Amino acid sequence: MSAQGPSPTSTEIHAGIEQALAAMRTRFPDRFAAATTEQLLRDENAKILGKKGELTSILSQMGKVPADARKAIGESVNALRREVEAAFEEALKALFQAKRKAELEARPFDLTLPGRVPAQLGHRHPLSIVREEVISIFRGMGFAVHDGPEVELEENNFTKLGFPPDHPAVDMQDSFWTTSNHLLRTHTSNIQARAMSSRTPPMAFIAPGAVYRRDDDVTHSPMFHQLEAFLVDENVSMAHLKGVLAEFAERLYGPGTPVRLRPSYFPFVEPGAEVDIGCVFCKQPDGTRVGCNLCKHTGWIEILGCGMIHPVVFEACGIDPEKFTGFALGMGIERIAMLRYGVPDIRLFFENDPRFLSQF
Repeated sequence: MSAQGPSPTSTEIHAGIEQALAAMRTRFPDRFAAATTEQLLRDENAKILGKKGELTSILSQMGKVPADARKAIGESVNALRREVEAAFEEALKALFQAKRKAELEARPFDLTLPGRVPAQLGHRHPLSIVREEVISIFRGMGFAVHDGPEVELEENNFTKLGFPPDHPAVDMQDSFWTTSNHLLRTHTSNIQARAMSSRTPPMAFIAPGAVYRRDDDVTHSPMFHQLEAFLVDENVSMAHLKGVLAEFAERLYGPGTPVRLRPSYFPFVEPGAEVDIGCVFCKQPDGTRVGCNLCKHTGWIEILGCGMIHPVVFEACGIDPEKFTGFALGMGIERIAMLRYGVPDIRLFFENDPRFLSQF
């Protein structure tokens, strides 16, 4: 069994610490100077001042130093720490300056060179594709685009459109209210109220935009997009409305697409109707439709609501209902896109999954 040597005395430990501090003070400038990158410089600094650094290791021996010498050694350690920190900042600054100088003195970029084409290009969102196509169709039929605010007065969103005070859509459970008499619009029909209150017929507008309702499931979203179309003039009839709908269906889904109107109720039109088109998914080459799951084997798919503008709406907007008539129709862009692409869940449009969006 080998014998162990005597433990160092406190005086020897004191002397050893002083020697280590002196050696460190001598070596660290060269170590910093040899670091040619920012990461190497930070690594060297951590080796000295880090939690497991050399200076920290020296401080761990302070308990073995004579009490009367601890103050002097503590001052020496703090002084060395300040020297290392100052040297590190100077070295870091010098590296940044050298890098900047190299960039300025390097060969300049040739701005005439062709750009690099990304490996993968972005593309329009499917809702944008459908929205722009629908807008283009109505513009081609003479409708102009009219815009309006998304935070709307209750008067324009409900009252002028003939909604009775006890209508379910006015209830808190269906609308997002902001302040008194203000809410996030529940439809783009607010633009119809604004246009008819500020303009004199004839007029023909479309109003695309985002709308908001308290609804969230596979076929409904709290925020979705609608497009309203309305025309006001003298002697406008349901025949004009049917003609616009037939032309719209043919331009969107192809020639010969059948259209049918089913009576329905909307507060701001009378008469009102739901509009169906012949199912585009089970259509056969000869034009017949055999039925499928999407049309529930009926051969028809509902796409929008419409009707003749109610005289009450004309009166609320300052237009003479005895002289002018008009029609309005409204559709959900997501509904059109789901039917166009066979998308089963409306939430897929808003999840931004690249696997879904890349298909368009």
